[in-house]
Amino acid sequence: MNDLDVLTSVAGAVLGPGPHAVVDLLDVVPGVQVDAVRATDDLLPRLAHEESLANILMLARSVLRPGGVLVAAVPELDRLGVLRPTAPPPKVSGDRVTLQLWDWATDGLSYGLEVVSLLRGVSGWEITGTASTRHRVLSAPEMEEALLAAGFVTVQRLAPGESGYRVPVWVGVA
Repeated sequence: MNDLDVLTSVAGAVLGPGPHAVVDLLDVVPGVQVDAVRATDDLLPRLAHEESLANILMLARSVLRPGGVLVAAVPELDRLGVLRPTAPPPKVSGDRVTLQLWDWATDGLSYGLEVVSLLRGVSGWEITGTASTRHRVLSAPEMEEALLAAGFVTVQRLAPGESGYRVPVWVGVA
């Protein structure tokens, strides 16, 4: 099951049976009502660094039908800031490897993220893509506060064992 499937499953478990209109956070259209909005684990920390987290959460809340849910995966790296690790383990899928390299700010509250994709070719590993971004570290209390401030009436944090996702998942109910 891929990341989006896991988040969709979490949304379905909260919403109950039936077909549900589910959109990705960056595909939200103002005025178009949906049952669920989902966000994978790099999005909210990137938006927080860009100072647009509050606005995007309010937009997500505004398009959800009553009882609809925001399901957002958010890594909790606030304890890692003092350690400043340089990379998580590589992600391996068949002949493809994805590496992340982290460059921490001196205060440990943000980090640069370089993602490098490699593919095993005939003559060895080849770089097939790179991406760079900057993320702000979001703690559990910050996430809860941001979701409540955006107008979500019920907020819950699911541990990876509860959601099936590799990082904590936040569920905000409209």
